[in-house]
Amino acid sequence: MGLIGRIFRRKADDAAPLLPLYEQVVARARQPHWYEEGAVPDTMDGRFDMIATLLSVVLLRLERDDEARQESVWLTELFVTDMDGQLRQMGIGDVSVGKHMGKMMSALGGRLGAYRGKLEDDFALNAAIRRNVYREAPASDAEVAHVARGLRDHAASLDRLATAPILSGETSW
Repeated sequence: MGLIGRIFRRKADDAAPLLPLYEQVVARARQPHWYEEGAVPDTMDGRFDMIATLLSVVLLRLERDDEARQESVWLTELFVTDMDGQLRQMGIGDVSVGKHMGKMMSALGGRLGAYRGKLEDDFALNAAIRRNVYREAPASDAEVAHVARGLRDHAASLDRLATAPILSGETSW
């Protein structure tokens, strides 16, 4: 195997242990309650928004542990790989994939900033949810409250766990 093959294989191998955690994030983002009680648009954009939002909650928990820095990078790489594959499956060509991926990474970074330190502040969290989940589309206070409650519940569950069980993806949060 050549140098390039070893480099790419190593990255995939390093991130592989985090695949159960990433899959758990995606599964949680696909739970019907977000789209039913929370009225998150059940569209590709809406599903992306929920994955990015829940991944942000996980990444914010991990960033408090200096020992999990590299794992956070690998978890983000899994997100990038998944989103790249989704775009290609939709028929987006090689020329446009990079542009779309840049927007998606910017969206993930924006959500990290939007939710950092705001999970305890009702007004700030609700505003961030309206901006990042509903994209300023009309949503009732009850729908926004449902999403806010879900995000807080996930964050609280993560806070109760040590980092290793979170990273394994085998512990419910």
